[in-house]
Amino acid sequence: MQIFKIIILGIPVLSGVWWLWADRRLRGMGAGAALRTALAGVMLLFLACFGWVVFGRREWVTVPIPQLLYSLVLLWGVIFLPLVGLPSMVGWSLYSIGRRVLGRTSSAKPAAPPEEGVRKWTRREWLSAATVALPVLATFGTTAYGLPRMTRFRIREMTVSLKDLPPALDGMRIAQVTDTHIGKFTRGKVLDQIVAATNRLQADLVLFTGDLIDNSIDDLPAGVAMLQQMRGTAAGLFLVEGNHDLFDNPAAFTQGVRAGGLALLQNEAATVQVRGVPVQVLGIPWNHHDDDLARDVDKMAALRQSGAFPILLAHHPHAFDRAAQQGFPLTLAGHTHGGQLMLTEGLGAGPVLFRYWTGLYRKSGLALVVSNGTGNWFPLRLNAPAEIIHLTLRRA
Repeated sequence: MQIFKIIILGIPVLSGVWWLWADRRLRGMGAGAALRTALAGVMLLFLACFGWVVFGRREWVTVPIPQLLYSLVLLWGVIFLPLVGLPSMVGWSLYSIGRRVLGRTSSAKPAAPPEEGVRKWTRREWLSAATVALPVLATFGTTAYGLPRMTRFRIREMTVSLKDLPPALDGMRIAQVTDTHIGKFTRGKVLDQIVAATNRLQADLVLFTGDLIDNSIDDLPAGVAMLQQMRGTAAGLFLVEGNHDLFDNPAAFTQGVRAGGLALLQNEAATVQVRGVPVQVLGIPWNHHDDDLARDVDKMAALRQSGAFPILLAHHPHAFDRAAQQGFPLTLAGHTHGGQLMLTEGLGAGPVLFRYWTGLYRKSGLALVVSNGTGNWFPLRLNAPAEIIHLTLRRA
């Protein structure tokens, strides 16, 4: 948590450093006041939005930050400042120092053409201008690309063969919904679309694997109302909590979900009849440390009901390691958003941060299914589309 605070506080500081450098570059190139003023306006907008994001949860802030401005500050602070702006600044500074050391710079500036009175930029100055403009233009361009896609999701069909599946459950269908992150980017009509798409699947069970809300407990009523409308053909919906659900008020989240009549499983189990066979749904609370996950999975193993087919729900997919050791035939998880930003299927944030990040994984015939999630906390997905998983179980 301390590292997270340092990173957050570092964004405006590093933005200010980059701004000073960029303004100096423009001034040194003889850029007009209009360009420098435009840069100042953009940077002040970024910094103002950053302050709005940081203090937006205070009681005295009554106006929520618009999606557009939220997207700008996230993309600038998380991606384009650290990955484009600062490396460009450092690289250009090293290049300039190298030229001075090698004696390749000249103190004399080309004379202005007498007929125009305005000096033309050199190729080096055009390159300098590009290093200033690129991170800013990329932030606005990516926002324009990403925001319209925040309400899009797919139905991902998946078939999993399990050797311990009872014969009567061959063909059993599960709708896995997860990571809706109701709040700044997922709200309004898209929630009705998620409900309609889920119910059209006519799955035997609907299982939700955490992160119902994104940040504020004020968004919980919308989340509860959404889940109340989802129904499986054999039973209602079962869910577990995610880390975002606990950011604001964990106790209020638990109370609000259960007051809405929803089956929230916190190291608990519930048994329902599906096609005449008992199916036991077991759910663990949010944890991200392997030891804590293993401890909770062990508790669930102790609750397993003889003769019932067990399904383990865990927000963090690393619970699968212990679940496989304990012989759970099927584990469902979310949390990863499919890696969120993936250059290829196997290259990106997913494999860097997680052992399991999207789709189907197996150990000794036991299965883990990780969903990319249906909603968004970040305004850009790359090769990790939002989804509802429609899972069909088959007897191996």
